[in-house]
Amino acid sequence: MAQTWHSLEGRTALVAGASRGIGLAIAREMARAGAHTILAARSLDKLEAEAARLREQGFLAEALRLDISDRDSIEAAVRAAPPVDVLVVVSGINLRKPFLEYTRQEYEALLRTNLDGPVELVRAVGRGMIERGRGGRIILIGSMMTILGLPYLVPYALAKSALGGLTRVLAAEWAPYSIQVNAILPGFILTDLTRPIWERPEMLAWMRGVVPAGRLGTPEEIAPLAVFLAGPGAGYITGQLIAVDGGYSTCSVWPLKPA
Repeated sequence: MAQTWHSLEGRTALVAGASRGIGLAIAREMARAGAHTILAARSLDKLEAEAARLREQGFLAEALRLDISDRDSIEAAVRAAPPVDVLVVVSGINLRKPFLEYTRQEYEALLRTNLDGPVELVRAVGRGMIERGRGGRIILIGSMMTILGLPYLVPYALAKSALGGLTRVLAAEWAPYSIQVNAILPGFILTDLTRPIWERPEMLAWMRGVVPAGRLGTPEEIAPLAVFLAGPGAGYITGQLIAVDGGYSTCSVWPLKPA
């Protein structure tokens, strides 16, 4: 039977940051698409429970401890993992403050978790892909801050903007090895981390006024794109920054209606 565009059978997918939100949604869909899925994050107990639920449903899944902010943890995780065909890097943290109020410690922690760690993980997994000679897929989770600007997010925006550059450059550099590198840029997605923001009436009203879709997105609306980019149907797609944002980054709405 011919392989379908979304089938990941026979592939191993490592999802870094899979304990909740977007990362967990992606890991679930990777497993459902047939991939041997490795759920990686710091919360090993939570990952083990989720992997067990996926196995009970007949899918291949396992848990792996990974602290993206710790170089030793990254190296240990890559050594412990089986050969990876698909790497999805979701891990990240945020802290909203006026630029002049960030401490050096806060700045360094944000860059370490959102940029340095992901770069080290991509480097380590990519090296294995190149050495095995079977190609691979790397999917980075960026942000609206990869391409746009909102206030009180300078360190986070620096990191996410840099991931956009990493995507484009590695797509060119690793194309000869049949490794496709793309980034997904989620818009305003409702997760446990963002829920306090969107519970504020003024923020919800603002969102409805600027997002053409008129609503927040969900992690489950990010996951299908990740599966597609990991699968056979995306073999000629690389170096792309793809927004999943209800139209926020490309179009606007206004109250004017023709007479």
